[in-house]
Amino acid sequence: MTDDPGPVINLPQVTWAGLGLGLAAIAVGLVLGLLIRLAVLGVMRWRGRGQAAAAVFSRLGFWLGLSLGLLAALAIVFPSVRPVDILGGVGVVSIAAGIAFQTVLGNMFAGIVMLARDKFRVGDQIQVEDHRGTIVAMGLTSTSVRTFDGRLVLIPNAVLHSQVVTVQTGFEQVRTTVRVDVDDAMDLPRACRIAEAAMLEVASVLPEPAPRALLTDVGTTTVGIDLRFWSGATQLETKAATHAVIAAVLSAFRRNGVDTGSDVVVIEPGPRMVQVLEETPQDRD
Repeated sequence: MTDDPGPVINLPQVTWAGLGLGLAAIAVGLVLGLLIRLAVLGVMRWRGRGQAAAAVFSRLGFWLGLSLGLLAALAIVFPSVRPVDILGGVGVVSIAAGIAFQTVLGNMFAGIVMLARDKFRVGDQIQVEDHRGTIVAMGLTSTSVRTFDGRLVLIPNAVLHSQVVTVQTGFEQVRTTVRVDVDDAMDLPRACRIAEAAMLEVASVLPEPAPRALLTDVGTTTVGIDLRFWSGATQLETKAATHAVIAAVLSAFRRNGVDTGSDVVVIEPGPRMVQVLEETPQDRD
């Protein structure tokens, strides 16, 4: 009767020389990753990209170089393992991770696309869905926005990539429109000239393009005038300019005898209507 040794597990042979070369390959990969990171940072700054995009892509370049060093180290330490087998294993793991972390990977790819497009950066003021505020940080999976009332909102990058995003500070200046109703008995061209002159005197209103006062519609007893002016793009600048324009135009109207009005018509009841309103149901019977 012979002894059965059982199944034999053939482990890859590891030598000290292979370990040394593997460590050297990892060191080379680390240096390569650092060089790629510095190169990406230089290119991104040369092209005028945002700091968030430069930080993310330089970090991805570093991990790419380090991953190449790790793969080379595995191939050196375990000579029987072919690089094709390593890449195949990585592919299987990537597919499994993609299925398990579909939402996370979707946000990551959306973040890479947004950072590559560079349509908005940290410090820009945006509106997406019901959230309006200033971008304080941009990462691979989410973007941090501080709302105008001081709250922190974390928006997944997939939402930013798929929804309509309004970048308030996308340009240096924006136009604001304020509606005012003027009595239709007034000299309307004169009222428009008074409003335009008043808006030009406001420091926060830009002289070019020049502010305009345009007649828009006719009401029952009034005519609507749109006060259109340009100011700085930030939320505070537009609010401050609107406040100053309203105060300046109304003050100019009062000084020049231009009456503002309303389409609300007030009917004064006569004596008979007052008597009917004061009667009780018993009095009517």
